[in-house]
Amino acid sequence: MKNRIFLFALMLSAATVFAQQKKVATSIDTTKNKIGAEFKLTIKTTVDTLSRVIFPGHKNFGPLEVIQSYPVDTIKKNDRYELVKKYGLTQFDSGKYTIPPMPVLINSQSFMTDSFRVEVADVKVDTLKQKMYDIKAIVPVKDEIGDWWQYLLAVVIIVASGYFVYKYIKKKQAIKADEFAYKTPIEKATLLLQTLEKKELWQKGEVKNYYSELTDIARNYIEEAIHIPAMESTTSELIAALRNATVKKKMSLTPETVENLERVLRQADLVKFAKSKPMDFEITEDRNKIEKVIVTLDKSIPQEIEIEDNVELQKQLHEKMLRKQKRNRILITAGVVLLLILATGGYFVATKGFTYVKDTVLLDESKSLLEGQWVFSEYGDPGVRLETPKVLVRKKASDVVPKDAMAFLKDMTIFSEGSLTSHFYVAVSTMKFNKDTELDLNKSYEGVLQTLEMRGARNIFMKPEEFSTQQGINGIRGYGTMAFLDPIQQKSMKVYCEILLFKQDGGLQEVMVAYEEGDLYGQKMLARIIHSVELKKANP
Repeated sequence: MKNRIFLFALMLSAATVFAQQKKVATSIDTTKNKIGAEFKLTIKTTVDTLSRVIFPGHKNFGPLEVIQSYPVDTIKKNDRYELVKKYGLTQFDSGKYTIPPMPVLINSQSFMTDSFRVEVADVKVDTLKQKMYDIKAIVPVKDEIGDWWQYLLAVVIIVASGYFVYKYIKKKQAIKADEFAYKTPIEKATLLLQTLEKKELWQKGEVKNYYSELTDIARNYIEEAIHIPAMESTTSELIAALRNATVKKKMSLTPETVENLERVLRQADLVKFAKSKPMDFEITEDRNKIEKVIVTLDKSIPQEIEIEDNVELQKQLHEKMLRKQKRNRILITAGVVLLLILATGGYFVATKGFTYVKDTVLLDESKSLLEGQWVFSEYGDPGVRLETPKVLVRKKASDVVPKDAMAFLKDMTIFSEGSLTSHFYVAVSTMKFNKDTELDLNKSYEGVLQTLEMRGARNIFMKPEEFSTQQGINGIRGYGTMAFLDPIQQKSMKVYCEILLFKQDGGLQEVMVAYEEGDLYGQKMLARIIHSVELKKANP
């Protein structure tokens, strides 16, 4: 009989890992106080300089409300630090309360503080001597809608900015297209040369930009009028192609004209790539040479070829310009949007932290559970009350317990959400036996390890300790890590798990919470669930 009962206890538990426990000293300034007065709770720990310590950040320590979380005091002792964290706690109802153990995370390992029993006394009021005052008016409270509006506003600004930039560039390009779409190559080149002179670039010291625009005007003209890919060719390739076109199209072009063009192009290469600085008169001569070359080239082109190709050429050039403008619009708009995204992301990373922003953008499952609407409910008989991210779903006991073993159970309920190989798992189990049985929680706890191994757990490290609820019900708390094989990715997954195991009148009550190790949101959810647990006394 005892062996079968022992088997049932195994099926209701999950495991945790043992890590070397460090001392966390806890003290309180007084255990008796008046309603609304402050209890000052102090937590101390000594760690090395590389350790990362996270103190509890809850709004409530059990039934007591945290009214003040004081900054951490750091005291250096040789090569170690003593960290002192103080909290101001209060309660507005008289009675006796228990401040439960709270987790302190040291290098991702949880260490529990001591619990304290405190008493809150009524404040005696003499209505005969104490002057009475009217009730104060209701003070409106600012509605906290969270940070979602900031992200929404950022998206709207980025999209709107990208749209207006795209439209603005398109409008400017349309003006330019209308200006040059129907001009002949010689008219276009002449107009561009005049515009270049009005800019006075080389007079302002911008010689490199001046030569770039000057040679681009010549190259564009050659490409449009003679149909040579001048813009994509090097100086040598362009001159060779021009000489070939002179022979092929029977152009009356002198070698001097080609040599003048080559001389200016090579001078421009030196200015752009070798940082050459020609004299003022040389710059003027180069400009005149380019203008003369363009005029000479235009006169040398046979008239019949020009008339025949002009309409089709203008059409091709116009289409090419439109494609280039569209590509430029897209690139510039994408660059502006990317810059805004980086700036917005940098702001949120600086104010919220990189991990928070990353998990918000990627819709991290654990973060969504933590920040979602939690549910406080009661499960099983005797009832287990606790707060969870989602309502737990009832499971069939027959899926866990063999049919022949069910005969020894008076009642059994199992409620859970998730699985041991998912991001987060929480389960509540209760059972009653047909006959009164005295259960040994320590032996039941030892059986948990064997059960976990049968369920696929490997590398189990656990540490058990005594645990007491706010109602004073004693049990066992186990915490630690284990490894499971992820059935989808087929790789080992390390899980941190905590279990609470209680016995009442021949029955067992169990709460188990597990999450993937290293999940900061999982740590916060586990602490919130464990500290919300309330047990209902079993009915005889």
